[in-house]
Amino acid sequence: MAIRPSKSTPSPSQKGRSPRGKRAAGPPDESPEGAEASDALEVRIVRSARRKKTVNARLLNWYTLEVRAPADIPDDQLEGIVQQLKARILQGRQSLRDFASDASLQQRAERLNRELFDNALRWRSIRFVSNQERRFGSCSPTRGTIRISHRLAGVPAFVLDYVIVHELAHLLQANHSRAFWELVYRYPKTERARGYLMAMGLEDDGVADDGIAEDGG
Repeated sequence: MAIRPSKSTPSPSQKGRSPRGKRAAGPPDESPEGAEASDALEVRIVRSARRKKTVNARLLNWYTLEVRAPADIPDDQLEGIVQQLKARILQGRQSLRDFASDASLQQRAERLNRELFDNALRWRSIRFVSNQERRFGSCSPTRGTIRISHRLAGVPAFVLDYVIVHELAHLLQANHSRAFWELVYRYPKTERARGYLMAMGLEDDGVADDGIAEDGG
């Protein structure tokens, strides 16, 4: 998301300062400033001399919002923009499904294991992670660990179920062979879910962009 701040001429005392009025440490052209926590949402502000006009924000994970702003934007103006962004993110989080937790991932995986795999699969852990921006999940068959991208915490239930089935199938087939896809297509909404992920840029129309990790990542 991007918000263009209104034009304003900052005073010398305002340049390069955080909303708390403290100059940030670090390189002069890209310096992370002190974080601010509110309503369980931590805001990390990064000022950059290379950024001239817009203020951009992205949710790094469930608890952390990163805001990138021009180095010379006035503190009070940036504070107002940050409050708007926080309110928007917090409102969006409230609308997310009740399965956005590791415990609920485990429950869903157990149900799908019963329904589609005759309760034959075993794994050590399944949880959300925030370090998978370009894929929807990963599975380490040898270690029995499954990781799901935090970006899927708010997708429709049928999409999350597909991703879980996809990673569970890797416990039996550590590849994307025909036998693997036969396992995945036991889930009746596979095609619909894959289309949804394609729209998110997390799956193409050939091989799913997930990972088979041997390090448990």
